[in-house]
Amino acid sequence: MEIYLQIFFRTVFLYLLVLIVFRLMGKREVGELSIMDLVVFVLIAECVAFSIDELEKPIFENVFPILILLGIQYLNSMFALKSKKLRDLIDGDPSLIVENGVINQEEMRKQRYNLDDLFQQMREQGVSSVRQIQFAFLEPSGKLSIFLKDDDPVVFPLIVDGYIVERHLKFINKDKEWLLENLKKKGYEKPEEIFYCCYENYDLHVQLKTTNKNGA
Repeated sequence: MEIYLQIFFRTVFLYLLVLIVFRLMGKREVGELSIMDLVVFVLIAECVAFSIDELEKPIFENVFPILILLGIQYLNSMFALKSKKLRDLIDGDPSLIVENGVINQEEMRKQRYNLDDLFQQMREQGVSSVRQIQFAFLEPSGKLSIFLKDDDPVVFPLIVDGYIVERHLKFINKDKEWLLENLKKKGYEKPEEIFYCCYENYDLHVQLKTTNKNGA
């Protein structure tokens, strides 16, 4: 009877602990989990399983690794919040799979993403033909984001956390010099001070890091 009570109390304690740990890690949709999130979740699950299975060991020996993982994930999220380069390194960038109705075979091979995967995700979003697609991006989560030719123009972020996204400039047939020149016309001399910038309706829309001022 005593062993069953021990299992019961350990299970309840670990259940509450894991709930608290996941809550502290922040809110993320299951489909939006990064590789780092998945690794941490798997390791926490292993620690919990060992704790319930190895009753002879003090519970703190199994809880301690969970707290270490929480610290790693917390520090990672703090650094990633301030650095887009770190986010790209950990999570990766979206991959352009289809552009103007043409499938990017090289990118598909690079991502080990086959035609069956593409067609399945197209069907799930009600898209019957590749020729309907203006852009299709394979997100780091594995989800396919599709923008049709008949939709409103895609708005690409050109600056994120002070970091110029040059590959997005190529999508709108612009370059870094064009961006810097037009930012100066609006009074923005330093891209690193810009929190977010996009090109929409033939104009740049800017939000600074230090204030909530929006450039029209």
